[in-house]
Amino acid sequence: MPIRLLCLTLLWLCASVASAAPRIGVATMAPGEIFFERFGHNAIVVADPASGQATSYNFGFFDPEEPDFVGRFAQGRMMYYLIALPLEQDLAHYRDTGRGVTLQWLDLTPQQAQSLADALAERAKPENARYRYDYFTDNCSTQVRDALDAALGGALRSQLAGRSRGNTFRSEAVRLASPALWMWLGFDIGLGPYADHPMSRWEEAYVPMRLADSLAEARNSAGRSLVQSQVELLPHRAAPEPPEAPRRWLPWLVAGALVAVAVAALGRRYPRAIAALALPLWLLCGIAGVLLAYLWGFTEHQAAWANRNLLLFNPLCLLLVPGAIAVLRRRTPPRWNRWLLGLIATAAMAAWILHWLPFRPQYNQAWVALLLPIHLALAYVFMPRRLFHREG
Repeated sequence: MPIRLLCLTLLWLCASVASAAPRIGVATMAPGEIFFERFGHNAIVVADPASGQATSYNFGFFDPEEPDFVGRFAQGRMMYYLIALPLEQDLAHYRDTGRGVTLQWLDLTPQQAQSLADALAERAKPENARYRYDYFTDNCSTQVRDALDAALGGALRSQLAGRSRGNTFRSEAVRLASPALWMWLGFDIGLGPYADHPMSRWEEAYVPMRLADSLAEARNSAGRSLVQSQVELLPHRAAPEPPEAPRRWLPWLVAGALVAVAVAALGRRYPRAIAALALPLWLLCGIAGVLLAYLWGFTEHQAAWANRNLLLFNPLCLLLVPGAIAVLRRRTPPRWNRWLLGLIATAAMAAWILHWLPFRPQYNQAWVALLLPIHLALAYVFMPRRLFHREG
C-alpha cells in the first residue's frame, strides 16, 4: 500500500510539473553604439518549468533581401517579423557588443501566462509572424506592450493610457538619437506636428526602457506589483543612455542673430564673400526641403506630414544657387532672384507666426530662431538691383 501511494504521488507531481504554467518575463536591452541600436530593444521571455528552456520572442527582425526593401523603407511600408529563439542565442549579440540586459519576471496568473505563451507560439509561425512596422506606433516595443496587455485583458492599457510625463515622440527621439549628430538632425528637422503632442505612458512605451519603467509601476489583476522580480542578465559596458535635458531655443536665436548682423553689415561691401557663405546654406536648405516635401507628399511616414520646417528649409532655396554663382562671378543675379529671396524670407516669417497659433503646435522654435534672422539678412543684402556699386 505505501508503494502504491508513493507511485500515485509521484505520478501526480509529474502531472503537476507537466501542466504548470510557463514563467513570463520581459527582457530590456540598453541602447548600443550603432544608429539602429540607439533606442534599445526588448523581447518577451517564456520559461518552460518542465524543460527549463527559456525562449525569447523577439519582434525586431527584418529581411533586407526582400524585394524593394530600400523603397519600402523610404516610403514607410517596412515589414518586421516575430522570431522565437533560445534566450541564450538572443543574448549573444548583446553580450558581444557590451549592451546591458535586464529581465523583469511578471506576476501573472497561470491562465494568463499560458494564454500569452500560446499566443506567442502561434504568432511566431512563419505565416503569422509579419507585421507592418511604424517607428512610433507599431514597433518591436509596442508589440511587446500589446501582447502583455492582451494577456492581462486590457488592464495594462487602462493603467497607462490616462497618465503622461509630458514627453513627446520628438523629445524621446532626439534624446536617444543625440549621440549621432546626423540622426539627431534627421529626427528634429524631419518630424512634423504629429510628433509634438504629449504622449501618454501607453504611447511612451514605444521606447523599450520607458516600457520597463511603466511595467515596474503597474499592477496585476490581483492588485499586486506586476513585476515580481528583476535580474540583470548582462552588465552594460557601452555608453549610457542619454539623460533628459530641456531644449533651449535662446542660444539658437543668439547664433542666428549674430550671423544675420554680420551678413547685413558686411554684405553690401563684400557681396561675393557673403555669396560664398550663402551658397552652401541655400544648397543644404533646398535639399533638406526636397526631402521634407517627399516625406509629406509621397510616403506613409505620418510623423513627417505637414512639417512646418518646410518654410525654413525651403526647396525654393535651390533656385537661389545660380544667383549666388552669378555674384561670385561679379555679375548681378536676374530680377526674379530678388522676388524669390523675398518669398523665402516671407515663408520663414510665416513659420514664426504659425508657431504662436494654437492649433497643432510644432516644436521647432530653435530652427525658427536660427534660420529666420539669416533668411531676412540675406534678402536684405541680395534683393537690391545693384550689388557692386561700391566696388570698382
